[in-house]
Amino acid sequence: MAENVEDLLPGVRRLGLGKRRVTMTDMTYGSGYSESSGDVRSFPKKSMPARNAYQIIHDTLKFDGDPTLNCATFLTTWMEPEAEKLIVENLGKNRVDIDEYESTERIHRRCLAHLHDLWNGPKGADATGTVVVGSSEGIMLGGLAMKWRWRLRREAAGKDTSKPNILFGANAQVALEKTARYFDIEARLVPVCEDSHYCLDIHKAVDMIDENTIGMFVIFGSTYTGHYEDVAEMSKLLDKLQQEKGYDVPIHVDGASGAFIAPFAQPDLAWDFRVPRVVSISTSGHKFGLTYPGIGWVLWKAQEYLPSGLEFELSYLGGVEKTFTLNFSHPACFLIAQYYQFIRYGHEGYTRIMNACLYHARLLSVALEATGVYECFSDIHRPRGQFGFSEETRLSASRLFDETSSLDISGANPSVNEKFNWGAPVVAFRFTDWFITTHPKANQDIVSTFLRVRGWIIPNYPLPPDANTIRVLRVVVKETTSEDLINRLIRDVMWATQTMLDTEIKSLGETLAKPLASDPSVTNLAHAVASSNTRTMDEHEKRSHWRGLLDKIGELKKVNVGNKSTDEELADDGSSKPIYQKTC
Repeated sequence: MAENVEDLLPGVRRLGLGKRRVTMTDMTYGSGYSESSGDVRSFPKKSMPARNAYQIIHDTLKFDGDPTLNCATFLTTWMEPEAEKLIVENLGKNRVDIDEYESTERIHRRCLAHLHDLWNGPKGADATGTVVVGSSEGIMLGGLAMKWRWRLRREAAGKDTSKPNILFGANAQVALEKTARYFDIEARLVPVCEDSHYCLDIHKAVDMIDENTIGMFVIFGSTYTGHYEDVAEMSKLLDKLQQEKGYDVPIHVDGASGAFIAPFAQPDLAWDFRVPRVVSISTSGHKFGLTYPGIGWVLWKAQEYLPSGLEFELSYLGGVEKTFTLNFSHPACFLIAQYYQFIRYGHEGYTRIMNACLYHARLLSVALEATGVYECFSDIHRPRGQFGFSEETRLSASRLFDETSSLDISGANPSVNEKFNWGAPVVAFRFTDWFITTHPKANQDIVSTFLRVRGWIIPNYPLPPDANTIRVLRVVVKETTSEDLINRLIRDVMWATQTMLDTEIKSLGETLAKPLASDPSVTNLAHAVASSNTRTMDEHEKRSHWRGLLDKIGELKKVNVGNKSTDEELADDGSSKPIYQKTC
């Protein structure tokens, strides 16, 4: 091997490179560098070329899942190239340095004003709030403000302030519990049940309130099932409670998902500052705000609901600034990207996107239930006021979806959602009782694992405490979840389900070692499945229906048994009767 660069590339001496020796580090691969070449627990002792560092990390990250197929996350996984360009151009900006980045601060104030308007804040009032890292920080700030206001009232009345408590449903995500634990507030978790749609039971909540209750967190978009908790009815019950016992209990709305959905797709629902007891709202800009993580927002109805003791004045960045966030430095690039989305899409564009998300979630829900194998715990596809799975509600949902599927979801008209239940585009589903009875060894974890083979990330998890014996698979339908993806997902769920059944009587290797299906087409599959089951079926008809669906996607193969051609089928008793011809 030549030792000098000039031996490899004559004339490079005049570029000042001639005396540089070629070493193994000049190669991208074969350089001897690796992520685990040293003690990964110790800080690296030596440097390496940029391209080697990049390649090591780049190759390591190939083992991550595909964000587009990650149905577990609520987070935004795609933005337009123009938005990404703005992010890259502003990566070095610190939002809190308002004297240095005056234009960025103006964008911040505009975003707050937009949200104040979107959430029906008091007309003519200035927006009170701030950008935060995510809705978790917003929730904590909302909880702190309620605690301080409660404490000030108690101190003014000469009462004890040592035992504050806060109420929220057992379906809460961890940020709500963190707020209570980190800030010395007793967390009173309200049990969930089927009647409360596995969300906050507002009637049980009232019974758990006392004079030390600083407020309530009401979740507007449950991470488990997508249901909205009833903010307006909760407020009415709290009004009644104050008349009876004198307890003045405010509401903070955790609108991590729903606060960017309802204003556009479900404007007839009162949940925001129109509700008298709602004093603050938090949301995630990086969920249905359509911006990359991490960005969130928290707003108060008016300045009076943000105690002045939580604000700090800083002057060491060149100007006087008020701050009341939990962290100090904050990247400006995602704030700028959020503003891009606001002016890029406007009310019209956001409505179109949310309409599409809800439509695709309903299509997936109706198709899953039409298989006879799955039932949905989410209810966004059911007629308004109908909840829970039964043959009656399944057929009602199917008919309503069929009636409304011809409506133009690409438009900015939220009326396409008026006949359906309110909620976020989340599909939570599990095996039907019929399927579990017929196949007692069926395991949703295996279905989830098989879906990973096809690239999908779909978690199977227990419902909240008091209902955690029930496990559901969950799909979050986002902007990038097109109808083509729904078609493919329906096919792969059916494939994974039947593959799970096949492995009961054959080894995994035997089951997966099958030729590809003869007809891999998935065009309009979800609609075909959704419209395939329009009446109540007996057990024999359900089996035939399932075989027909497998045949539709090319997963059912005729085999010769003796002198007869027959469908491969799993026997009722799990014996080694010929099984469905499968693909991987």
